[in-house]
Amino acid sequence: MAKPVKIELEMPADLAKFRMPKGLHRRLHDLLDKQDRGEKLSAAERREAEGLVEMSELLTFLRLRTERASRSVS
Repeated sequence: MAKPVKIELEMPADLAKFRMPKGLHRRLHDLLDKQDRGEKLSAAERREAEGLVEMSELLTFLRLRTERASRSVS
């Protein structure tokens, strides 16, 4: 059975401002738009899109955790 692990990290004060760089955000939307048009993504494009989605989710998670932590300190 998996055990939960608590990890404490110092977060940079400006982490709440972290966003995916515009070029990567644009690339992700280009890939998603291609897929929405019914065009099949190549295996490499699919892996790229999945990686970009994971990066976006991680940045969102970190940003939300930082916002939550700063509210609890105030």
